[in-house]
Amino acid sequence: MKKLILILFFCYTSFVCSAQSNADEGLAFQYYQQGQYQEASILLEKLFNATKNDTYFDLYYTCLIKLKKLDEAEKVAKKLIRQSPKNLHYTMALARVYQEKGQIDAANKAYMETLNNLPADEFKIREVANIFYGFQSYDLAISTFLQGRKVLNNEKIFTYELLSIYRFKKDKNMLVQEYINALAQMPELLPQAESVLSSVLEDNADYLILQAALLKKIQKEPQTEIYTKLLIWQYLQQQEYEMALRQLIAQDKRVKDDGSILFNTANTFLSNQAYTTAIKAFEYIVGKGKDNPFFLPAKVEMIDAKYHLAIMGQFDKKAITDLATEYTSIIEEHGKTAQTVFAMKKLANLQAYYLNDLSKAEKTLEDALTITGLSAAETGQMKLDLGDIYILTQQPWEAFLIYEQVAKQFENQAVGNEAHFRSAKLSFYQGNFSYAKSQADVLKASTSQLIANDALNLSLMISDNLQSKVDSNALKMYADAEMLQFRNLPAKALIKLDSIAIAFPNNSLADDILMAKSRIYIKINDINNAVKVLKELVDQQGNSLWADDALFILADLYEKNIKNNEEAKALYQKLINDYPGSMFTTEARKRFRKLRGDNIGT
Repeated sequence: MKKLILILFFCYTSFVCSAQSNADEGLAFQYYQQGQYQEASILLEKLFNATKNDTYFDLYYTCLIKLKKLDEAEKVAKKLIRQSPKNLHYTMALARVYQEKGQIDAANKAYMETLNNLPADEFKIREVANIFYGFQSYDLAISTFLQGRKVLNNEKIFTYELLSIYRFKKDKNMLVQEYINALAQMPELLPQAESVLSSVLEDNADYLILQAALLKKIQKEPQTEIYTKLLIWQYLQQQEYEMALRQLIAQDKRVKDDGSILFNTANTFLSNQAYTTAIKAFEYIVGKGKDNPFFLPAKVEMIDAKYHLAIMGQFDKKAITDLATEYTSIIEEHGKTAQTVFAMKKLANLQAYYLNDLSKAEKTLEDALTITGLSAAETGQMKLDLGDIYILTQQPWEAFLIYEQVAKQFENQAVGNEAHFRSAKLSFYQGNFSYAKSQADVLKASTSQLIANDALNLSLMISDNLQSKVDSNALKMYADAEMLQFRNLPAKALIKLDSIAIAFPNNSLADDILMAKSRIYIKINDINNAVKVLKELVDQQGNSLWADDALFILADLYEKNIKNNEEAKALYQKLINDYPGSMFTTEARKRFRKLRGDNIGT
């Protein structure tokens, strides 16, 4: 019985001591984190003396230094060194005190002795580096890892640790160099390298550091393809698409690739509107011959790139004609099938809006709608396009019927909502404002934010500009201008818009006119005039329905067309601050953070 009581007593005592130790530890950490170093040092000293745990020592020692008790810290370190001369924590702690006291030579001597006597033990080397890191002596932590590589005769070891410290220090030169040195042996690091470098490298000068280092490495090791891949990525980041293409073609020839890498990157050119470069890339792939697996896809994408290039800005009539011929050749060669319907849709668009051949456009789409095997959604979209052509051929009733047909077939779906909106716009063009508004009001609750926003804008424009006879007549002229723009007659549309203020002075459409003009200027690639009218809208019509739209579009132009990131950032910030409820706010915040250099992921 006595024996059982003793066992229970010791268990209870152990439990109480453990509980007390845990309580002291929690309180010590709390004091430390709150900067109450005097209180923390008392508990940490007690914990260290009881456990000899180096973690407690590091925190206790830091408290002494924070409290400027340098003599006491030196005394503690020397005592512990006498007791445990091989414990690196204590010798490095003493060097740290020397440094704090301004005894730099003594500190450096101790640090160098530590580095020069590193054991050939990976764990011990990490321990030394971590101690330096804990002291916030990041350069010494780096030196430890670099010296450790020499001691262990292994240039690949400690890569992740060094990358982490270089990134933390924002040492761009060394971060670039470490990634380049590592990639040859560890190509799996490439995605990480691209992600990290995109968040750290901020401007052209930074990317030139990477470019110079890569070109130097490629010159020495041309067979190491991973360097070329990173160089191509760097050119893409800097939007130097021609340089990227040059490297891609050289790489393709070296490795005798099937064109897959080049094909994928060419689509990146397309998405960034680098149409000329994309065309060259696809032409190169097509040049590999019909046996190449990417021959037909590349040919299709090449023609698509030519399509986008031809219709942007002040389009070239000959280029449009040549492009229409290419689409016609595809249709004649492969027949009117589900696989060639894309060419028929593009051909109809060219015929209707650029070649002024409305009857052919109508026939092309009507033929396309007879093709079997098409999805319902694709058929619905083509019917909407045919409805648009009916408007151009002055068959508004046919257009209305086909819009309503699609709206009914796809009720509460994206295509159906688009049909309803086009029907509302048709009524607007015709001056039937009350019906157009009733249609738009229904669409304001659409699940598609874009349709809902367009419908809201149309509804508000009509209600805001029917308050007087002057405004009503001005709105009719505005609708005429929109119809001209719909018919792809931008010059006539601009003249009509400028005539509104002359015919009806002091009308209420000033902001709507500016917004309409900006859209036309952007479509014809007249960026200077687009910026001019958008700035006028932002500066003079701050309470306008279009103010947030104008800010976002203006910021987008500065970012993507003018390449002035600072101005773009300022405009995105203004949109975020002044219009927090705008549908553009989330995207503006994302773009602002990206331009600022935040690592927001992809």
